[in-house]
Amino acid sequence: MKILVLQHARAEHPGAFRPFLEEDGHSWHPVHLDEGEPVPEASALEGNDALWVMGGPMDVWQEEAHPWLAPEKRLIRTAVEERGMPFLGLCLGHQLLAEAVGGRVGPSATPEIGVMDVRLTEVGATTVIFDDLPEVFACLQWHGAEVLEMPAGASCLATSPACAVQAMAWGPRAYSAQFHIEVEPDTVANWLAIPEYRASLEAAMGPDGPARLAADCAARMAEFNRLAERVYINWMQTAARV
Repeated sequence: MKILVLQHARAEHPGAFRPFLEEDGHSWHPVHLDEGEPVPEASALEGNDALWVMGGPMDVWQEEAHPWLAPEKRLIRTAVEERGMPFLGLCLGHQLLAEAVGGRVGPSATPEIGVMDVRLTEVGATTVIFDDLPEVFACLQWHGAEVLEMPAGASCLATSPACAVQAMAWGPRAYSAQFHIEVEPDTVANWLAIPEYRASLEAAMGPDGPARLAADCAARMAEFNRLAERVYINWMQTAARV
């Protein structure tokens, strides 16, 4: 499988999914939109088998500051709506999917930053993407915006008290999550180098927040990796469906 990956920060890549992709002989090809690489033309989708859209420090409505956001949403819509391509969106990628197909994203009433629990919905517990995951599991959260209205036809797969739409399914093969499951041992350190992320973390958790979050993630890294592998396997199963 050849996967086109849209990135919005050099440090926000497929993370823990990378060794799984390599082991299985799949390839992924990043486009660094925040660094000036152009949004691929719709014709570029022809040479790829799936589209992944990663996180980033910008918000989906900041199209004036980040003019590539509008064509990125159009490309996502073309991929999932017109072509039914397998899709995975994480954090910002989750929000971009929602907006691309008619949902609404806005600031969170309560930003979520830290290691927090999410709960599968009744639909999510019976959906392939979360097969063999516990009903409640801990994950890394680092967001101040969220999906406020899902697009028509979407299903909510996971939720939390502060964020109703933690995971979503849309169309035949599009899946997204607000939370991060691709965490690696150096993820927190790498993301703290992004000024917007450090500022939001310290605002939420205080000046000792970076150290506490790094420790929380380290303590759960084995479980994070187990869940990441399970979601990866499940997503590959959904991608294989016609």
